[in-house]
Amino acid sequence: MVIPLELTRCIIDVFVLTLLPCCSCRIQIFDASLCGVSASAEALQCFFTHSLTQTLTYKPRLTVSDAVSQQNQWIFSKADRLLTSLYRKLAVMFSVEQLLNHLQQVLETHEVNWKHVLSFVSTLLVYSQSAQSSLRDLLSRLLNSAFEGYDLENMITAFLLARQASLEGPGVFSSYSDWFKMSFGGGSSFHANSKKSLVFLLKFLSDLVPFEPPQYLKVHILHPPFVPVKHRSLLMEYVSLAKTRLADLKESVEDMGLYEDVSGASVQPQCQAVQDVEKAVTLFESTGRISATVMEASIFRRSYFLTRFLPALLTPRLLPVKPDARMSFIEALKKADKIPAAQYSSYVESCQKQRQQNRSAACSDTKDNPLEVLEVQLLEFTQLVVSGDEGEMSAQLSRISHTLSVVFPGRPDDLIRQTVIKLDVDAPQSSELHVKVVNMILRNFCQCVLDTSRANPPNKQTRWASRFVGALLGNSQLLCCLVHRLWELFHNQASSLSSAHVLGLAVFMVHLHASTSNNPLVQLPARLVSVGEALSWALVCSKDANMLFCVRLCVAAVCYGICRTESLPQQQLQDFIPSSIYKKLLYLIPRLLPETRRTAAEHLEENLWSSVTDSSSSWRETAGHMWRNVAFQQLQQKPEYQLLFSDWLDNELRVQRSEDVLNDAERQEYQQWVCLELYLTKPEEEGGCGGDMKKLCSHLIHGIMELQLSEQNLEKFNPRVSESAGCLPDILSRLQEVVYEMELTDLRGSRADVCDVLFEVVFQRFSSSSSLNISSDLSLQRALHTWNRVLLTLPAVLLVRLKAEGGRTTLDCSKLIQHVNQHQRQLCSPVGLLSCSITSHLLRGLLCASLRCGRPGEEFNRTWSQISINCPLLLVSTVFHWQRLSAVLSSLWLRLTDGDSLPEQLKLISDCQNWSCSLEKGQMLQTPPAAALLSASSLHRVWRRCEGNNRSFRAALNLLRPERDTKYKQMLVFLFFLCVNDYLSSLLHPQEKNHEEVRCFCTELLNLLVDSPDWLLIFKPNDQGVYQSVTMVTSDEFTRLMPWAFCSLLLHQSRELLQGALRCPGFLHTAVICYVNVLQLFLDGETPPTTTEKQVEPSEILNQSKQFILTVISQSSPGALSSTQLRQLESQCADVDPDVAAALSLHLDPQSLSPEMDFL
Repeated sequence: MVIPLELTRCIIDVFVLTLLPCCSCRIQIFDASLCGVSASAEALQCFFTHSLTQTLTYKPRLTVSDAVSQQNQWIFSKADRLLTSLYRKLAVMFSVEQLLNHLQQVLETHEVNWKHVLSFVSTLLVYSQSAQSSLRDLLSRLLNSAFEGYDLENMITAFLLARQASLEGPGVFSSYSDWFKMSFGGGSSFHANSKKSLVFLLKFLSDLVPFEPPQYLKVHILHPPFVPVKHRSLLMEYVSLAKTRLADLKESVEDMGLYEDVSGASVQPQCQAVQDVEKAVTLFESTGRISATVMEASIFRRSYFLTRFLPALLTPRLLPVKPDARMSFIEALKKADKIPAAQYSSYVESCQKQRQQNRSAACSDTKDNPLEVLEVQLLEFTQLVVSGDEGEMSAQLSRISHTLSVVFPGRPDDLIRQTVIKLDVDAPQSSELHVKVVNMILRNFCQCVLDTSRANPPNKQTRWASRFVGALLGNSQLLCCLVHRLWELFHNQASSLSSAHVLGLAVFMVHLHASTSNNPLVQLPARLVSVGEALSWALVCSKDANMLFCVRLCVAAVCYGICRTESLPQQQLQDFIPSSIYKKLLYLIPRLLPETRRTAAEHLEENLWSSVTDSSSSWRETAGHMWRNVAFQQLQQKPEYQLLFSDWLDNELRVQRSEDVLNDAERQEYQQWVCLELYLTKPEEEGGCGGDMKKLCSHLIHGIMELQLSEQNLEKFNPRVSESAGCLPDILSRLQEVVYEMELTDLRGSRADVCDVLFEVVFQRFSSSSSLNISSDLSLQRALHTWNRVLLTLPAVLLVRLKAEGGRTTLDCSKLIQHVNQHQRQLCSPVGLLSCSITSHLLRGLLCASLRCGRPGEEFNRTWSQISINCPLLLVSTVFHWQRLSAVLSSLWLRLTDGDSLPEQLKLISDCQNWSCSLEKGQMLQTPPAAALLSASSLHRVWRRCEGNNRSFRAALNLLRPERDTKYKQMLVFLFFLCVNDYLSSLLHPQEKNHEEVRCFCTELLNLLVDSPDWLLIFKPNDQGVYQSVTMVTSDEFTRLMPWAFCSLLLHQSRELLQGALRCPGFLHTAVICYVNVLQLFLDGETPPTTTEKQVEPSEILNQSKQFILTVISQSSPGALSSTQLRQLESQCADVDPDVAAALSLHLDPQSLSPEMDFL
């Protein structure tokens, strides 16, 4: 007997409708496997299709408006498990495309139960990885159909389905804001082709306003649909309506936040303010300024700023020892008067009292302890992983995500890729609850890795690990806690981790890397990096213990990546092997396993993963197998996986020699292999030197120089290794070996290669930092200190080039002179003097290099004469240190020349020293035939030695009066310059100089020189004539401050001396120029700071200088300035000091002094 079709359907309808209210007891009847061979596939599909239709249309009492307002309660984690199980049973016979097509057909032809429809969509997305793309296609079709026929039904369906999908989180579907922007935010969107389409969209959105939850209204306001300018008024009507609705819901526009990072889920005003604070602090940290958005909010959105933003910013907490970005931001707002005094005082008081920060847990929709719920859920997930049921695993992960959102409620549906995690290793630990949850998650993951690894290799396991990590990425607050906890484990607690922990955490890092596109960035000093790369910074390699932990973790991670992608394209391999982890192995394995240094890749038969999981196998065996693996070696062909020589140097220089796994001999052998066998021969495109010794030498110097900079940036994360504790001495030894080899193999004998490489590196290093701020100056000083250490370890003779001209060999010191003038001069301390060690080294280099010339003495004299003119700093330093240098240089010269006396130019220094000492004793020997600067330097050294207390030396200066001999005048002017340099130094560093003694000696010299205009030239850098060389003795900073020394010095002089100065030709012009320059220094904030109570404030010196200049102008004759000079000074003073400009015009302009007056 055959039952008619319609009767069959009626029977099925009655059956299904009877089952739905109490499906708990009869759900197994829909298991297709129970039918066996008793029914055909076509009959089963027909049965399940009809049953699914009945389920979706069961009691369609809910309206569209109900669905719009209530659908956030119908997500998978809140749905009845029996109902979701029913969906799975009914869907088992169909593909995702078939199910979505059938769903579309049901929606078009039936009244539906929206709760069942939307929970069915959630179930489909959670259990099927391919459902996301299929749903996107369906949404696109629905929107296309809606705008083609202006079909409201399709429009409603598309919005409800998109919102339901987004509610399942970023691990399942993109956020609603992303979908809305993608669908309606561009000029090619569905609605952008006509005004009618635009009106249709805006009318639809307006009709939804009375029913919509506030988060969707905020998305529409912050990310409005694309609207042509001419139709802007239509959009503004909707925006006004939406804002009115938000006000009705007591979610005013003020609570929308300052920054456009609102997500599709509802965010409480307090949470929104927290997000705004974090964004504002991040911007402040990167720019150093309060963002314009915050400043505008403090004025135009004052209610939100005072009642939401500031309370979120000033939440009491345990303050770190070192001020962090948040503290600095608060101080900046306080200085800008943006924080009420009472509110700030309350914040400070609360922070002082608070010992531990307590974070209140968000309200949960369950009465159970979320920690206990999570523990049970994770245990169930472990069992599902072992059983391999992917659908149930996905469902369980959705429930775990919901529980985690209760514990970490900070950002329910954050746009992950827009988030930046601030890694603050000094911050207090997270709350106890958060730490427990993170530890529970990591333990569970490690257990799952261990269980699955026993059963199958990685390439035959399910995708549980990637889904697990993907679920965690949906909560940025949780991810931030995870990153900080992993950093703590890797950096400080590595010794407490077992082998199972190491394996599990290695796999966890691999999947974090594989999910890079969904990961936020982590803020490290000076750059943003991915989560995986940030965690790799925690894997330090400075001691034997952390080297061993690092290599174990990295070997496990890379082996997992290789096995996970076995038989897949190499691009897949890169997705599962972080380059930072791979590079650490390239550094560590040859260092720890000498047998791998000359090992080629092999096609091995043994199972690589079994050696990782086998407890009887050591990490050395596993590392050896992995090193010989072809897939591992092939990765080095990719640029991002190549360990450059500079990378190797950076790692090696951080190793602490006293706690190195290698002894001194082993370390030397290893480093020589790396330098001379590995990187010297490796092609440049692979990070090597291409067989070029010059490049190897250059890399070594660059690596040593960069060490200081990199340590400065990362000192907070990895404490600095002192130079004596680190491997810097070893690398300097390798540099010496390379330089010696270059010297011995230099067939031309010119040393051009070595000399060029040395100075080329330092020129590049110093030219890259030319700004004049304090931080760059300190950085350059550290770099110069490092360079000088390198310089002193190399043979001094290599610093001088030999040049063959006309059949004879001469010395070429051009690059040496350039280096001293450009770099050593700017940063030497004290200013104007090279250190004794550097001075001695350079002189020994000159003496040794001159031995290669035909007449060493003559060549040295010729070269030193050039140095005296072109490099006066080296001359002045040599004179100052001569007492210590003379014996060393004499001994060296005797040894090199078999008893010859010192060259004449060095003898002349000794003669000048003797002559100066005779003056100190009240004698007057014959003046040596030396340059004026050399004689002045000798006098200056004697004066500094006696500290200005020897009256006979002061009296002897009268014997050097300028009128007695022209060379005395030049000598005294140079001496005056050197003493003014000391005076300026005493202003900047009063603790290092006897300020009064220096000033008194400058006064005595000024009394001798006051009638001569030459002393004025040292204060005019652009018009110094024979005294031009003084600018190359001191730094540019001191040269800029010379006008300040001029004004400060003259203000302490007697009336008689000032009257004499006034009579000096050119004094008025120099005085006004110096005053203008001092005023400009004051305006630029570059005046010397006052560090003692006795020092006069800069503003007071400026005021006194102005009065002095006005007095000088009033007492000067009209002929004191030429007409050109007068016009020049009037022009310069007009902008900075009109009073001085007016005085110049009144007292010195011939036209203003003319008795003829025009009464017409």
